[in-house]
Amino acid sequence: MPLVVSSVLLAGILAFAVGRPRGLPEAVVAVPAALLVLATGLVPWHDAVDEVRELGPTVGFLAAVLVLAHLAGSHGVFRYAGGVTARISRGSPKRLLTTVFVVAAVTTAVLSLDATVVLLTPVVFATAARIGSRPRPHSYASAHLANSASLLLPVSNLTNLLVFAASGLTFLGFAAMMALPWLAVIAVEYAVFRWFFRADLNKPPGLVEEQTDQPLPRYALTVLALTLAGFAVSEPLGVAPVWIAVAGAVALAVPLRPSPRTLIREANPAFCAFVVALGIVVLAVREHGLGRLVDALVPGHEGLLGLLAVATLAAVLANVLNNLPATLVLLPAVHQSPGLILAVLIGVNVGPNLTYVGSLATLLWRQILHTRDARPDAGEFLRLGSVTVPLALVAGVLALWLALQV
Repeated sequence: MPLVVSSVLLAGILAFAVGRPRGLPEAVVAVPAALLVLATGLVPWHDAVDEVRELGPTVGFLAAVLVLAHLAGSHGVFRYAGGVTARISRGSPKRLLTTVFVVAAVTTAVLSLDATVVLLTPVVFATAARIGSRPRPHSYASAHLANSASLLLPVSNLTNLLVFAASGLTFLGFAAMMALPWLAVIAVEYAVFRWFFRADLNKPPGLVEEQTDQPLPRYALTVLALTLAGFAVSEPLGVAPVWIAVAGAVALAVPLRPSPRTLIREANPAFCAFVVALGIVVLAVREHGLGRLVDALVPGHEGLLGLLAVATLAAVLANVLNNLPATLVLLPAVHQSPGLILAVLIGVNVGPNLTYVGSLATLLWRQILHTRDARPDAGEFLRLGSVTVPLALVAGVLALWLALQV
């Protein structure tokens, strides 16, 4: 019965997150569900406190990065990226796709997948219109790369932050280990996109709008570069990455003088509360049965087949539970194996490209396209994902296995 109750609560949270009736935040259901879990004793209070303490630094860092990305957008970083992308493409849909892949991969790695979905997707959509290209391949690319291109740095994704905390790696060590899988996954995605959207990419562009040069946001780009460097050097000095992100956000905010209300809104406290509440509910599901099943399915070795099995399991759970709960469920089962921990990351970051429910970022991307009267086709998204996900999983795991041998 405890497993049934906690599973129903988790399913209700995820269903609400997918539908978001009336645009209400996910926390509207998640927080009461977590309180119910505590009130009924499904999770003891001391275990919940430990879970909140463990998630706290990760959630705080997430809030700081969200503000950082918003301020970068206010400085014109994404408008400038859109102008450069349009200029490089020179009216070619194929060249535009290549440029979008580069820009989206870098944006996701440095500023997190939320920046790619929320801030870059509208720019990509507008850029495709400016050069007279069909927007479909390019907008789908921003969604896929928001997930799969988030493998590189601990700051690229909330799942990365959770895995990074469990891996015991340094910031640079994590980046070095995931660099080859990151490149391998992006290469597979690009090859599949060129084949899958060949009809759109081969279509001659329509009327190309006149391009206007966007000013180079030197100050913002300098701050972002220093912030990224700070992430790399702060850990040996005993400085938590969240303070580096806060410092970067403050530096970007000073010239803009945004209101405190704006900064609080962009930190998205409702989503942060959702993450904490979700962690408590997932803890109940794991402690009352799912954990034993996952423990039985996880292999005990870091060989190539073991890594592939864990990544596949993570991808499946991401599309059943969403990638954030899947990460919380799987990490305790692999916490003693750094290789398997990183294989989990490949699964939960690549797997969500199969279905809408795989990640919250994909759901948000779908909502953004709806606002532009460019509703994506669920069947097409599934067909594209059924090709990219298996190939990218194999490529990413093989690259991880090679990195582990070095």
